[in-house]
Order: sequence, then C-alpha cells, then structure tokens
Amino acid sequence: MLTSNPVVLGRISGLFGVRGWVKVFSYTESREAILQYKGLLLGRDGEWWPAKTVEGRQHGKSVILHFEGTDNREQAVALVGNEIGIKRSELPALDAGHYYWSDLIGLTAIHLDGTQLGTIKELLETGSHDVMVIEGDQEILIPFVNEKIVTKVDLVNRQIHVDWQWD
Repeated sequence: MLTSNPVVLGRISGLFGVRGWVKVFSYTESREAILQYKGLLLGRDGEWWPAKTVEGRQHGKSVILHFEGTDNREQAVALVGNEIGIKRSELPALDAGHYYWSDLIGLTAIHLDGTQLGTIKELLETGSHDVMVIEGDQEILIPFVNEKIVTKVDLVNRQIHVDWQWD
C-alpha cells in the first residue's frame, strides 16, 4: 500500500464481460490516453496500491481495462468504484502556462480587486473552455481562459488570480 497522493486519471465505473474486464471513466484528454500510462495505481479512501494492466482498449466511447489477477467477473466486482492514478513523477512535464487539473484543485481564487472568492472545488470540461467551480460564500463558475480571465497561477502560494465579473 502507498501513502502518497497520486494524480487521479480516472475511475472504474463498471464491469465488462465475464473475464475480469472493467469499464473505466477516464479523465484524460483524450479518453483513451489513460491506456498509455504504465505503473497505474488503484485507490479507495486515500489508500493506493500498484496495479498492472494486462490489456486495455477503447470500446465505443468507453475505455476498458483488464488488470492482472482479475480473471473473472466476481474478482472484477471488487474493483468497481476504485480510482485509477499514477505517481506524479510518471507524468510528462508541461509547457509554461499549462497545468494538470489536480494542481489547481484547492487553490484559493482571488479577484483582481483582492477579494478572496473561495477555493477551486473542481474543473468542468465544457467544450469551449474548461470551467473552474469556486466554492466560497456562493458557488461561482469561472471559465479558465489563461491570460484573459486567469491572470496568474501561483502554485507555490496555492493561489489563482482572476479578472471576472459575475452577478
């Protein structure tokens, strides 16, 4: 068992067939990109352990995986609901101005005028722009548009500065 906090790439959402395969809800862009990662981890309730994939593929709009040691439907049932993660050191480096969503969750959102708006609870993919869900006195949705709306991301001080007018 590992005690680190890996970067979550997806979760096991259901069963596929009778030979131990599972359906995966992938958070990666594109969905099938989760298949490229080696050294996957499975986790639940903050506890993580290594899991080796035997095979995986895209199936329609979904991704399916077969993990080593899971050879029938009954064994696969135990995996449903687990998150799929990877150690941060296994992720590719990003160019300046690009961020992993997991790095943004929990940052304090600060308006241009200095007002603390709250904490980034989650990010939503909407098609045109990703949207930050800010949890504070009220829930605020703010598009993540780098340099226009998001004026500064300060990962060291856990802050994100925004120029956004809301009602």
